[in-house]
Amino acid sequence: MSDLQAAWAAAFLPAFSPAFSAWGSPVTWAEILAFGLAVWMVVLNMRVNPLAWPLAMASSVLYGALFLQYGLYGEAGLQVVFVLVAAWGWWQWLHGQQAGGQALQVRHLSPRGRWTAVLATLAAWPLMGWLLARHTDSTVPWLDAFPTVGSLLGQWLLGRQYVENWPAWVVVNVVSVALFAVKGLWLTVLLYAVFAVMAVLGWRGWAARAAAAAART
Repeated sequence: MSDLQAAWAAAFLPAFSPAFSAWGSPVTWAEILAFGLAVWMVVLNMRVNPLAWPLAMASSVLYGALFLQYGLYGEAGLQVVFVLVAAWGWWQWLHGQQAGGQALQVRHLSPRGRWTAVLATLAAWPLMGWLLARHTDSTVPWLDAFPTVGSLLGQWLLGRQYVENWPAWVVVNVVSVALFAVKGLWLTVLLYAVFAVMAVLGWRGWAARAAAAAART
């Protein structure tokens, strides 16, 4: 265990005591709490409720500590970014404006915006994978890198209330299921499988909101 991993473990030591085992791997209290907060957060996101953002911050702190213990440095670093992005997203949902000056509302990206988002993600993935492979002892740098960069895209789209955040999360969550299965984080595997289903439901719900908003204009 690295010094950084040890420092995180010491800070969160009580939360990292095992609550039970699943498929031969310990499930800690921290993972259980992070699981509950994350599910609650997604439910509120689906309802466009700004309280989702502070829940996202709390869940990210717990998951950051958990991922450090398992050597998932891309995912751990991503949680730090998530805390900062969640603060930004919270402000956006409360005070953000669209290009025309009106308050944010659920809407679609333009076709050009969708292609830009996809190409930017595909360009950032190999760069992130190289950084993790070159500068950490991650055993799964490329698998770790994709949900890292995809999640950054999803968070930005979510903060700006674009419907396309949900298909982005579907892809990220499916890849994350494989990533966490490799590491034996079985409760987190279950969480991200649930997230994938919830993302599909969120996609449908926000698409309906966007259509209703367009009909009113």
